[in-house]
Amino acid sequence: MQQVYNFAAGPAVLPQPVLQQVKDEFLSYHNSGMSITEISHRSSLFQDIIDDAEKTLRDLMQIPDDYAVLFVQGGGSQQFTEVPLNLGTNNVAYIDTGNWSKKAIAEAQKFPSLKVTTLASSEATHNTTIPMVPPVSANYDYVHITTNNTIEGTTYFDLPDVGKNVLVGDMSSNILAQRYNVQDFGLIYAGAQKNIAPAGLTIVIARRDLIGKKKGLPAMLDYGLQSAKGSLYNTPPVFNIYMAGLVFHWLEDCGGVDEMEKVNRAKAKILYDYLDQSKLFSAPVKPAFRSLTNVPFVTGNAAMDQKFITAATEAKLLNLKGHRLVGGMRASLYNAMPITGVTKLVHFMAEFEQGEK
Repeated sequence: MQQVYNFAAGPAVLPQPVLQQVKDEFLSYHNSGMSITEISHRSSLFQDIIDDAEKTLRDLMQIPDDYAVLFVQGGGSQQFTEVPLNLGTNNVAYIDTGNWSKKAIAEAQKFPSLKVTTLASSEATHNTTIPMVPPVSANYDYVHITTNNTIEGTTYFDLPDVGKNVLVGDMSSNILAQRYNVQDFGLIYAGAQKNIAPAGLTIVIARRDLIGKKKGLPAMLDYGLQSAKGSLYNTPPVFNIYMAGLVFHWLEDCGGVDEMEKVNRAKAKILYDYLDQSKLFSAPVKPAFRSLTNVPFVTGNAAMDQKFITAATEAKLLNLKGHRLVGGMRASLYNAMPITGVTKLVHFMAEFEQGEK
């Protein structure tokens, strides 16, 4: 099979060693005679899988014992509702850094009992920066940020100072790709389909004292109940949790989050360095805020953009089309994207540029 490089924003590239292990184990997991897709979520086989996945994730992210780790369904977008449902009482605050932040804000605004405040916005810079947040003296139930903006290509390297308020982070597109201190957050959530597993699984990391307080919540949306049931209130996404565990171990074998961040910085530098000297392509995001995992770039001409995307696809550099809201191109450099994929992309871009002179 011909080598391809998948730069999709999600569902995204997964580590080849993990995919090979899945292939080898798929028909009979641990010689059980049953596929991983057939085993009961109440079996000891699966209990071992979910326990190991949680332990390995705790080790990788240095998650303290006073935080619960949940494996839930619904995707990151469902958390736009679950966060205000579980943590919101009166006043909640958001920092708007792009499309996914706006969607989170819109969901919070559907709760008539909540006053929703936007503390800062990157709209004035066309989402090419992370906005400065003025000193936060008011009391909010939480302050929500999106740590990495998949569409716009911006990221938080330094977290905002939110005073004594609880910080909530949507970490869907850069969880495990760069180091954050879990204890700086009250709650973290992340859809799995970018750096962890196939779509259908969401990771929630929540400080235990923040959840389980509100009564009468819908069972499937109640962090406290999900924690009390060990993420097994109903049938969880068994296959996805199994794959997440394999990816967590692969990350350990790669040296952990800190080592992976070094690799991701190296990959991103190769692409940004080329973009900054190119006469055809450019990166719209201001250098201080450039994402390590999602790199948008443009030629400034829609027809030229499409010509490049078509040529890149023929060269087996796949899924480089930018999000429909911003156009252009986007290369997603998640953990499983090898550095050879980035060097091949840059080499191809240089050849394409030379051909357009």
